[in-house]
Amino acid sequence: MIRLDSRLPVPADLHGAVLALGNFDGFHLGHQAVVGAALDWARAEGRPMIVATFDPHPMRLFQPDAPPFRLTTLDQRQDLFGAFGADAMLVLHFDAGMAALSPREWVEDMLVGHLRARGVVTGEDFTFGKGRAGTPKILAELGKPHGLSGRAVGAVRDADGVVSSSRIRAALHAGDCATAARLLTRPFAIRGTVQHGDKLGRTIGFPTANIDMGTYLRPAYGVYAVTGRMPDGRTVAGAANLGVRPHFDPPKELLEPHFFDFSGDLYGQEIEVAFRHFLRPEAKFETLDALTAQIAADCEKARALLAG
Repeated sequence: MIRLDSRLPVPADLHGAVLALGNFDGFHLGHQAVVGAALDWARAEGRPMIVATFDPHPMRLFQPDAPPFRLTTLDQRQDLFGAFGADAMLVLHFDAGMAALSPREWVEDMLVGHLRARGVVTGEDFTFGKGRAGTPKILAELGKPHGLSGRAVGAVRDADGVVSSSRIRAALHAGDCATAARLLTRPFAIRGTVQHGDKLGRTIGFPTANIDMGTYLRPAYGVYAVTGRMPDGRTVAGAANLGVRPHFDPPKELLEPHFFDFSGDLYGQEIEVAFRHFLRPEAKFETLDALTAQIAADCEKARALLAG
């Protein structure tokens, strides 16, 4: 699946596409319903289907000091959209200029004139344009004279309410990996490049692959049972500490997965770490022996949970 940039022309073979339009950060059950409706529409009419996602997220423009909140990176979204069946991912480069577009400019200049779309599917609560004045109904009304049709998909609900990115973030903040995975339809996962650390894990028998958290949401600090997807495609089990490592001075925030029965040089390579079970909060230990003993116990518990 190809990646398109909203600042560049859309290739001719993708003109007349049906767009799924939204943030789609977590690509959870609700997002999948929107993209699925766009896919069904496109296939029924023999059209391409494009998933349009915003990057940077609009919140970054309006609340630049907001703490990290992303559930996926663009690369992860591209993989997820492609696996779902989309023909392309369109990255809507959200800046002050895009934020200033009126709903009419959004429809006539962007969706029709620039992107050459023929259909747009959004969630029923989607808003767009300056002051968030545009709604799915307005999109459909403005698009109709130009041959652009709009459809809205209702929220997906479960026993606890509407499936949303906010619920997933709250679950992760609480260390509730099971709820997050159920709403996402997969475990929450961090993808990043392995960097050099202080090598303490290696000296005590638990080498780690250290990853910077970047713009990702910070789940509850603590120790997790995880799985890791290696550069060669293998999946391995492990235990990971996420936090500021209070036994170090100065503290430094890192995700530090230790993979069981794995040996190899991962420095400079990209891996993905999936959060499966929360084991315990992050803690400070008075001695290196106490820390080592706790890590051993964490790994034993993680092995048992992952095997089950």
